[in-house]
Amino acid sequence: MNLKYGIDDRPRVGQLMLYSLQWFVLAVAVVTTSLFIAVGSPAERVLYAQKVFALMGVATIVQVLWGHRMPIVVGPASVLLVGIITALASQGAEVDTDKIYTAVVIGGAAVTALSLGRTLERLQRVFTPRIVVVILMLIAYTLAPTIKNLIFPAGEEGRYAFGLWFTVLCTPVMAIASYRLSGVRKSLVIPVALLIGSAIYYAVYGGFGDVFAAYSESDGALLLPRMEFDGSMIAAFLFCYVALVINDVGSMQSLGAMLGTTDTDKRCRRGVGLTGLMNIVAGGMGVIGPVNYSMSPGVIASSLCASRFALLPAGAGLVVCAFAPSLIAVLSAIPNTVIGVILLYLMGTQLAASFQMMSASGGAGRFESYLIIGLPVMVALLFSGIPMSVIPAMLRPIVGNGFVMGVLAVLLLEHVIFRDSERGKQ
Repeated sequence: MNLKYGIDDRPRVGQLMLYSLQWFVLAVAVVTTSLFIAVGSPAERVLYAQKVFALMGVATIVQVLWGHRMPIVVGPASVLLVGIITALASQGAEVDTDKIYTAVVIGGAAVTALSLGRTLERLQRVFTPRIVVVILMLIAYTLAPTIKNLIFPAGEEGRYAFGLWFTVLCTPVMAIASYRLSGVRKSLVIPVALLIGSAIYYAVYGGFGDVFAAYSESDGALLLPRMEFDGSMIAAFLFCYVALVINDVGSMQSLGAMLGTTDTDKRCRRGVGLTGLMNIVAGGMGVIGPVNYSMSPGVIASSLCASRFALLPAGAGLVVCAFAPSLIAVLSAIPNTVIGVILLYLMGTQLAASFQMMSASGGAGRFESYLIIGLPVMVALLFSGIPMSVIPAMLRPIVGNGFVMGVLAVLLLEHVIFRDSERGKQ
């Protein structure tokens, strides 16, 4: 991939801000998807949103400067959402969030401890080129149900036609614009699509003036008043953090392979360590913890800018949002349909990058080579659609996560089932 800016390049200020804009848009999108788990009064939910925005902004800046030092957007860990939602559902009306976020603190501490030993280094060597290709593909495929639900929300059949026509018209326009434009103008495709798409949506359905109603004030403590230990909940969240580490390492390894970094192991160790530390902070604040998002290669493939410094203004922007509830209201008002179509385009570019990497790395070979890639993708699609009710509660963070099951499947195929055949070929 011919990049305009490499990982440590510093674009001029004007270009840097434009490239940062698309990272900011993506960061806002992934942050707002986690806010539905906030419980309590409207004021308490506002405070929760403010804390999440601040934490994700700080985590982004810290990772870019001192952690993995890679262009990876940081956002709420979706695998932790599974644990939190499961816990809330099991508690019913007696919601004890102190127990939930105490488990988050302990999980973050476990991740931090893992980064200090040699276990993580051995884990990193497991990620061969084929496994990296599969991870990039899995990210796109396992996000497909989420994208579908964003574009065609359940219970809103009356808006399906709008979602269909918006997708049909907007996606080709973004593809054509990305093909025709070059340099910094290429980075404007996503932000412009977001603005125009949002304007069209509210022109059709109205209601934008109501978005400020719930964001007039915030109230509550910055930190949790106490920690409460629950053995079963801690055990469930440790399963969540196993999946989180797999996602975190996979995100960094796949991007490192895509960008050709020579010190990916070191970057992963620092990145995972800081992910653990920021999850400790998140638990103390009573919010969902952060993780490095694996959709970042799609943004880079779209803009051809891999400069990590482009994420600094985006991270600062999230922190600024934390102190402006009205601004959070505006950003949270981005229609789900628009977010879904933008994610559809980004995941399309990410799939293209994975195919390109497979060709460049010599992933094409015997039938077994294709099976190692194709079968985990099908496993991921299958497990993404399994009803949570049929899975034991403690196993839901792993078995109910299509991405994690796909990664486990490719690891099994690559390093166990076809290990001898691959050695024989070499």
